[in-house]
Parts: sequence; C-alpha cells; structure tokens
Amino acid sequence: MINDPDAPVVLQILPALGTGGVERGTVEMTEAITKAGGRALVASAGGPLVRAVQRAGGQHVTLPLASKNPFTIWRNAGRLAALIRAEHVAIVHARSRAPAWSAWLACRRTGVHFLTTYHGAYSEALAFKRRYNSVMARGERVIAISRFIAELIARRHGVDPGRIRVIPRGVDPAIFNPDAVSADRISRLAQTWRVPDGAPTVMLPGRLAGWKGQSVLIEALALLSRRDVCCVLVGGGRKRIAKRLIAQAERLGLADRVRLVGNTDDMPAAMMLSDVVVHASTQPEAFGRVVIEAQAMGRPVIASDLGGPVETVEDGVTGWRVPPGDPGALAAAIDRALAQTPEERAALGARARASVLAHYTKQAMQEATLGVYAELLGLGVAVRSP
Repeated sequence: MINDPDAPVVLQILPALGTGGVERGTVEMTEAITKAGGRALVASAGGPLVRAVQRAGGQHVTLPLASKNPFTIWRNAGRLAALIRAEHVAIVHARSRAPAWSAWLACRRTGVHFLTTYHGAYSEALAFKRRYNSVMARGERVIAISRFIAELIARRHGVDPGRIRVIPRGVDPAIFNPDAVSADRISRLAQTWRVPDGAPTVMLPGRLAGWKGQSVLIEALALLSRRDVCCVLVGGGRKRIAKRLIAQAERLGLADRVRLVGNTDDMPAAMMLSDVVVHASTQPEAFGRVVIEAQAMGRPVIASDLGGPVETVEDGVTGWRVPPGDPGALAAAIDRALAQTPEERAALGARARASVLAHYTKQAMQEATLGVYAELLGLGVAVRSP
C-alpha cells in the first residue's frame, strides 16, 4: 500500500458486522488500509460495527451476505462483481464461507485477486461440509490465524504451504493495559454483577455454547478446595443453554456463586475484576482471542490444551493448560492459581503481557496482512506501518 491517488482498493467480505473476533479484525484492517493510503470497502449484511468501519475510514456496502441459500449466494456473486467493477477493487478479502463463495465467483468473473482468512476449525460432520469449507482454502493466499489452523488447511485441503501465511490475531495493548483501567470501572462491574467484596473471582468469557466449557467450569467450581470463589460467565447465547447452566449450578449447590452476566462493553475492566481467567473449550479454538486479552491484562490464564491456545499459553510460564473437558484438572489448576503469592502472580502476569507485546498485537497483525496485500499486488512486502 502506498499513498497514491491510484492506491489499490481492498474489499473485505463477511456475513454481518456483529461483535465477534472476525468483525473486530475487519474493522482493524479497515483502519490499517486507510492509514496506509488505500481505500477500504466492507460488504456485509450490516450490524453494530458498521459505524466502527466508517470511523476507521472505510465505506460499508449492505448486501445479504449472511444468507447460505445457494440462490442468494449466486445472486450475491453478481452484486459483488458489479461492485468490484464500479469501485475498481484490486483485492477481495473473504472472511467467512457463504460470502466467500460469492466472492470467489465474483473474482473469477472480474479477474481480481482473491484472498481468504481461515478463521475457524470448521466442522466436517456432514458429507458435503468439506467442499463447503474448501472455499476458505481457495485464496491466492490463505491467511491462517494460528499454526494449528495452517496445519489443518494443509491436511484437509491439500493447500501448498507456500500459499499459506500464518498471521495470529492481535490485541491493542493500549486498550488492554492494566494501568489504563480505573478502579471505578472495576467497581461498577463488580456492583452490576453482584460480585462479593474480597471474593476470589474466576471468569470465563465466551458466548454460551455447549463446547465453550461453561458447564465444565461449573463442575470444577464444585471440586475446589475453597468455597468462597465467585464464578462469572461473560457472554450472550441461547436461553436454553443459560437455563441449563443455572440448573446445573443449583443442582451442585452453587447458585449463589455463579453469575451469568451476558455481554460486556468493557472487557479490560472485566479482566481486571478477575483473579483467574478460564478458557475451557472442549473443541479446538482456531485461535482464542480472549486468552491473549487476559494475558495482556496480566491475568493468570488457564486454557484447554488444544487448538490455538497451545501456541499462546506457555504452560507454567505465562499460564496453565489443562486437558479439555476435565473438571478435576481444571479445579486443581484454579486452586494452584489462587494459591499464588502476590509476587508470583505479578511475575506470571508480567511474563504473559510481555509475550503478547512480542507476538500478538493488533499492529503486528495489521502490518503482516498489509504485507500479504502488497505481495499479491507485486509490491513486495515492505509496506508503510499503519
């Protein structure tokens, strides 16, 4: 990317602009493209982060890209092809499967560069799923968000490793900075969530889903050596799952110590309220952004020993890893974390934050992705830092 009136136009494609990691990554790259002198377009069905795209200097185009209907996918290909021609798009960057099929077809029609980011360890439980997923491996370059995903792409889809670029997700260390969170912000959350003063607090951030491990954490809570620990489950989800978790807590006599608080718009303060942050997924996470967010805040992290967190948590050094779906092992790790002295906690937190600053920042992700754009356009990999 260069500051030039004819600088390339990059069009990012995703289903909708909700509040997840894919969506935040889209906004972050919109900012990077704009600051590097390019034009940033985003096509989606819309959502709460449309304004964030616009504030970052991008232009949003509303299309029904969340649909998996084959007819709609086909029609979207025509809409995207028209947009590509009208806006002189040079690169289409697809971030999710259904819209990626439309984007792939549109790029074949228009001859522009097609790039994908493989964001998930997509299920292949049904026979046709591998073909459906394969569009995410059809980019001229395929960005894998972890080494785990890079190996999965090569194994499942036979992608030449020379086409794969490993670019981990990143956090903004100015936002996820323990020194930047005021005591008032933490106190407000504690009051809203009814966290008892002085109670050790264990938090699991993540949407309510069976494989995210909330039930494993509740089971582990019943096995802890101490009975004053407050468990906070941060994230929205289906009501039936919330009811199931509440019933589980009641059955185990933990109803007064488990909080289901929904989503929060102040995750840094939520992290600071926590004595331990838990990632308990029972299926592999492609990356696990909440792990590096907690580490950036200097929090002790306990993560399932599979998927992306294997790369971001150095066991016993920047956190702990435990077998997935094992409440006993998780309880033992929580007991170990809560038994640390203040000096031990501070040292572990400092090591964890240093690891994030060295490997997992937003700026590093932006620069590496701009490098892939430049590579596709034949501009080399030396791009001006955003």
